[in-house]
Amino acid sequence: MSNEAVGFDAFKLNKQLLNAVAEAGYTSPTAIQEKAIPLALAGHDVLGIAQTGTGKTAAYVLPILMKVKYAQGNLPRALILAPTRELVMQIEEVCHQLATYTDLRIVSLYGGIGPKTQIEQIQAGVDIVISTPGRFLDLYKKGVMITKELKTMVLDEADKMMDMGFMPQIRSILEVIPVKRQNLLFSATFAPRVDRLAAEFLEFPERVEITPSATTAETIAQVKYYVPNIRTKIYLLEYLLDSESVKRAIIFTRSRKNAEEVYNFLNKNEFGEIRVIHANKGQNTRINSMDEFKSGNVRILVATDVASRGLDVTMVSHVINFDVPLIYEDYVHRIGRTGRAEKEGKAITFINPAEAWHFEKIEELIRMEVPEYAIPKPVTITETPFAENQIYARELDKLKQRDNPDYKGAFHEKKAKPKKNIGKGEKVKAKKAGKKKNRNQLKTKNRKN
Repeated sequence: MSNEAVGFDAFKLNKQLLNAVAEAGYTSPTAIQEKAIPLALAGHDVLGIAQTGTGKTAAYVLPILMKVKYAQGNLPRALILAPTRELVMQIEEVCHQLATYTDLRIVSLYGGIGPKTQIEQIQAGVDIVISTPGRFLDLYKKGVMITKELKTMVLDEADKMMDMGFMPQIRSILEVIPVKRQNLLFSATFAPRVDRLAAEFLEFPERVEITPSATTAETIAQVKYYVPNIRTKIYLLEYLLDSESVKRAIIFTRSRKNAEEVYNFLNKNEFGEIRVIHANKGQNTRINSMDEFKSGNVRILVATDVASRGLDVTMVSHVINFDVPLIYEDYVHRIGRTGRAEKEGKAITFINPAEAWHFEKIEELIRMEVPEYAIPKPVTITETPFAENQIYARELDKLKQRDNPDYKGAFHEKKAKPKKNIGKGEKVKAKKAGKKKNRNQLKTKNRKN
């Protein structure tokens, strides 16, 4: 594409799409859109790698809307697969926004709710299906999902699909959809296993890599704090929420337990409206919490990695990693919730002694060393409880043993010598032998006297 092509009209999209693009506030295509859209429109298989928040969704949605054009028949002609219900809902929102001036029928499918309404929508006629792999297969097995008209398939966040164990389901889906189709694969990270997946189902793909895999956006200022324990993490979080200009923040935790503890602590103090979402929360609760957060009615959202992808909010000023993610690519997706649409953001990570090893691996992945800040003096640094120290020590042992199988670890116990197992009969014999020995010793003593 020539350097003069700076507007969406350069893609020769129809008037309906151009009007929707302008109404959505898109002035010029992002780098991934500029390179991927013409290739997708030309019918190529595309492998797109770009940072989170750079417009990947529109990069494949616009070509699909252009190719499908208008409502036709009752069977779906395009399928978009995503790993989580949150991402499915985000993609659906973008599709509806860009398809405003068309009559296209778009249906989103995901678990957590009954399938009755979704089945009715499909039977009424559908052009584009956006789905999690599990729900798609469920409806296919019920005979509801007819796939013979599918011409385009998209895998969004392919690396997360693999992390979450979706590969068997994806392979099952590939077996029941037409072989002759266009395939588009998009992701923010590109591990070797994703490369193998691309080789498995893409045919002579055009690779579009805007930045090296797992590159973080330049608009995000990253910092890290080494924090000795969870109680000090809480105090540091409280201090930062008071002192930093936090307009809207997402706090990520590794577990549901930590998410609830952070939420309960913050909710007792005056930090504005706060919501918490994790896998134990009901579907409607999660949707309502995210809608409230997007609208600006909620200042702080506490979440597990269920929300690290699929949450598109342009005005998130801060992302705080209360815990370091154990899937290192998730760090890129977590902090990608801020600094979106070329706006500035800040990502802060708290690192306990057992997480330091993991964060070094993250820094290797993103090819940069995150600046370290000292814990501010007003923050109370508490003594780490013995039990918590033991947990950290055991985790470090496991990590060191992963790198060095011969490492015994601080908790390695010396093996006690096995006791000889003596049966009842042998005990009696030993007792008699002892008495006989004593009698002989007594006779020898008497002779000497």
